Amino acid sequence: MVLKVFFPSCCSSAESGILIGRWISEQNSAVILAVVHFPFIPVQVKQYLSEVQWVTKVSVSVLGSWSNSKREKEESLSEFLEDLGTIFSHEPWIQIRKEGDSKFWSCSTLQKHSNNPKEEEIILVYYDQRKVMLSHLHPPLDTATSADHKVDDASKLSAVFDTVAKSKILFMTDRYDDGPIKLTHWQSDGIEASIIVELLKQASVPACMLLTFLLSLISGICRSRVLKFWPLSFLWSKLSTCEQLGHRLQHLHVISSNKKAQNQTQLMRKANIFVSLLIDVALGILLMSWLYRKNRIGHLADTLIPAADHVAEELQDLLQWLMGAPAGLKMNRALDQVLGRFFLYHIHLWISYIHLMSPFIEMILWYVGLSACLGLTVALCILSDIIALLTFHIYCFYVYGARLYCLKIYGLSSLWRLFRGKKWNVLRQRVDSCSYDLDQLFIGTLLFTILLFLLPTTALYYLVFTLLRLLVVIVQGLIHLLVDLIDSLPLYSVILRLCRSYRLAAGVKFRVLEQQDGKPLRLLMQINPLSYGSVVQTYRLPTYSCYPKDSWTSLCKKLFLGELIYPWKHKGEKQD
Repeated sequence: MVLKVFFPSCCSSAESGILIGRWISEQNSAVILAVVHFPFIPVQVKQYLSEVQWVTKVSVSVLGSWSNSKREKEESLSEFLEDLGTIFSHEPWIQIRKEGDSKFWSCSTLQKHSNNPKEEEIILVYYDQRKVMLSHLHPPLDTATSADHKVDDASKLSAVFDTVAKSKILFMTDRYDDGPIKLTHWQSDGIEASIIVELLKQASVPACMLLTFLLSLISGICRSRVLKFWPLSFLWSKLSTCEQLGHRLQHLHVISSNKKAQNQTQLMRKANIFVSLLIDVALGILLMSWLYRKNRIGHLADTLIPAADHVAEELQDLLQWLMGAPAGLKMNRALDQVLGRFFLYHIHLWISYIHLMSPFIEMILWYVGLSACLGLTVALCILSDIIALLTFHIYCFYVYGARLYCLKIYGLSSLWRLFRGKKWNVLRQRVDSCSYDLDQLFIGTLLFTILLFLLPTTALYYLVFTLLRLLVVIVQGLIHLLVDLIDSLPLYSVILRLCRSYRLAAGVKFRVLEQQDGKPLRLLMQINPLSYGSVVQTYRLPTYSCYPKDSWTSLCKKLFLGELIYPWKHKGEKQD
């Protein structure tokens, strides 16, 4: 049977002593955590290990002895190390000896209480204790299709990683402590710490308290009855700016919460949200500084009115073209003139509205630019809402054309069922047979003929304004995709993967160091980091997704039947 001994590489130069760690009987392996140096009192060692075991909930015990002799072998020292096995009584008792500058170590086991002691093949696995303690081993993402042995290997490795991670209190003592026990581990020369991090921790407490108070005040205002009245409630639910502000308020609640993260996933989520907010606000401030430099707000306001006039003129030219003979098609002249004049009147109203608002546009843009300090995503959502407001006349044209086209499509389908002696049963939601008299068939034929000959004119207007509406929806969709990318991208995890890849472990790989007959096989355990795609998939942040999620089939069906394509869809809302 193979005995695996996980030995920390930082203890390879430690002085002689005893090995403390955890014995994993299911895997027949030992995880060495530290070396206790001579001299020591066994009673104090046992008391110290019991305290560590009570705090960490890890069964830490003395597993064997460690001998680092740079001189010739001393029989007295080896006999003393063997006698320690009777004091601490661990089966098997592991003896590791490093002789001089030799690359090959001798490793053996003693089983005094066993009737049939068998020689076991021993594998020494070196591991970086600091990296293993700070890393988080991720399970396979696709466990359903993974092989069973891969899942078993992951569970075995997780036992080793959890043992080192949970024994953090064991690494809080260094050689400068005045305690009766001297240990060697990865922090023996001094506890790793940062003054800046400690100062930030102290400063974060009053900052979180102030932020919690402000958030509770804002949440109380948002839950007030004033915002539940129809105009304000409609704007809050439909404007993407309000949705983004509500989403960021939820993020601030998560960050300022005084509840400690229960696991690695919650900790990484808080860190990702915090970094995402910082970068979002930093980009927003950069955008705001660019807008207010060299009077760019005034230049933007001066170009906005001519751009709106140019769009209105193009729409007027398009309507004049549709009221003639577009592409040589012969349309119904009466209906064509009515629809054309109706839409031209709307464009005239829109131009009048834009010119009425022109004196206030620069002031509005000046105050809107200040909102960029709340983040780049808020500024992008405001841009999306401004596009929606500036193209509101196009949306009205699309709604008018879609409703008229939908009415004719459903009218023709209903009259077509009349010709076949069918009707739609509203109660049972199905088509049933029905007998009609002569008058009903005559009126149905007359209405079917009228609707059929008026359909090309209506369909042409519907097609043109639908294409314009889709163009606006695509632009807004690209803006929302950029907002969702900033909201959901786990920036902290990506930066951590770039700078300290061992913190996000996908598995391990073993490299053979030395192998010689009669000596234990020596392996070096190295951490395989998660791929960037797996990092994004694992730690991706949820978004509010305020854009429609229709399939291509559903979208084409809606376009053919004339159903409206709304710019906003929310979870739980009924789809058309």
